[in-house]
Amino acid sequence: MRARYGIPLGITAVGAASVVYAAGFEVRSFRLRRVEVPVLPPGMRPLRVLQISDIHMVSGQNKKRRWLQSLAGLRPDFVINTGDNLSDPEAVPEVLDALGPLMELPGAYVFGSNDYYGPKLRNPARYLVERAHGKHGLNGNPPVQGAIHNPWQEMRDSFDTAGWIGLNNTRGRLKLGDGTEIALTGLDDPHIKRDRYGMVAGGPSSDADLSLAVVHAPYLRVLDAFAADGYPLILAGHTHGGQLCVPFYGALVTNCDLDTRRVKGLSTHRAGGRTAYMHVSAGCGTNRYTPVRFACPPEATLLTLTPGA
Repeated sequence: MRARYGIPLGITAVGAASVVYAAGFEVRSFRLRRVEVPVLPPGMRPLRVLQISDIHMVSGQNKKRRWLQSLAGLRPDFVINTGDNLSDPEAVPEVLDALGPLMELPGAYVFGSNDYYGPKLRNPARYLVERAHGKHGLNGNPPVQGAIHNPWQEMRDSFDTAGWIGLNNTRGRLKLGDGTEIALTGLDDPHIKRDRYGMVAGGPSSDADLSLAVVHAPYLRVLDAFAADGYPLILAGHTHGGQLCVPFYGALVTNCDLDTRRVKGLSTHRAGGRTAYMHVSAGCGTNRYTPVRFACPPEATLLTLTPGA
């Protein structure tokens, strides 16, 4: 009897311990990733950019709120928020409280699908099925029925009032204290087909010190357009870094058509004979119905932009 049941019981114990770790510890084990990207013109001073993404705030997540507030102590030159701030229609005040100290700094933002719509309970295995069939979000899937509409307008208005630049299918500029001008080109969320590249096409601004591209979900059609137009750096989120990863292997899904090799961190993307750096944030939250992370801690990223070769 011991020989027959010892292995299954052992597997069950390991599985249970993994769930406890993923839901009880790692999902609240917030990290700061530091990355250096050589994209500035020669002779330009380094710039420090704080990227936050996929907060997925739920009322009562006080540790996450305090951690986000503490990031203002890094004193970056500017902040980029790559969307999915909400996972609870009632959590807008807590998002604004968490980001309050950061909103005193120059910044810009795009929205993701979870800013517009509330989360729904779904089987996590569907992400594997969608990956196999090349369907993600509204890209190939039927429209969502009975969606909960979030009060995103209040969040947008607060960001705008603080001076953050909205980049949903538009361009904007940040002027830093030393006179440095950053041109930003952003898209609304491709995951729900709100991206309209034709509205922002044309490539980097020639009269800015640096041009950056910003989007929530790193779909290939968007990455191709940005890279082919000559943007040196694309910032995105959405993937959660895979969220549930296999140790020593990595992510199983990206929740878009991006390959799992580039599910998070710094990589490159080539299109139209040009190559852009791309940074995908693993984000610092989860859907409220799947509050677990495994081998993929929640994060924000401090990118130091330096002169290129």
